[in-house]
Amino acid sequence: MKNKFRLSYRTKIYRTFELVLYRNDSYLESSHMINTIDLRDKLSAKGLRVTPQRMRVLEAIYKLNNHPTAENIISYIRKSDPNVGSGTVYNVLETLVEKNLIKKVKTEKDAMRYDGVLENHHHLYCIECDYIEDFVSEKLDGLLKVFFEENQIDNFIIDNIKLNISGNFIIHKNQNH
Repeated sequence: MKNKFRLSYRTKIYRTFELVLYRNDSYLESSHMINTIDLRDKLSAKGLRVTPQRMRVLEAIYKLNNHPTAENIISYIRKSDPNVGSGTVYNVLETLVEKNLIKKVKTEKDAMRYDGVLENHHHLYCIECDYIEDFVSEKLDGLLKVFFEENQIDNFIIDNIKLNISGNFIIHKNQNH
């Protein structure tokens, strides 16, 4: 049996993570430590009723951690609640997007994915393994801001700039690949 070592820490973008290190093994696993009270507070702050369905969907997005699809979320929830309806999950996802609790991310394969990180960031998308990684660069943000200040687009007011950078990771990060 492998010995586990746990370390929890907070980051600006990812909330709280738990790292699990295995002795005699190079495997490193991270997962969100979800606080039910935080989830309830997020829903309440947006004027939403706190329902088990909304809690489960929001928890799934944070736990799955790699911009999951609706199908990924449904599969995750059905492990503990096999009777959850697909329509319910889709409706909850749309409500969470409308209330700005999560964001939609579209991939090169036209799959809709969901992101629980609301702080400004960009995405690195691996075409080959279908993995999305958050990318934060204040320097890039500054360059984009200056560029669009100097090169304004006629009849268009920019609200937000998000880049989806497509390519391939040299070492693939999607373990299902």
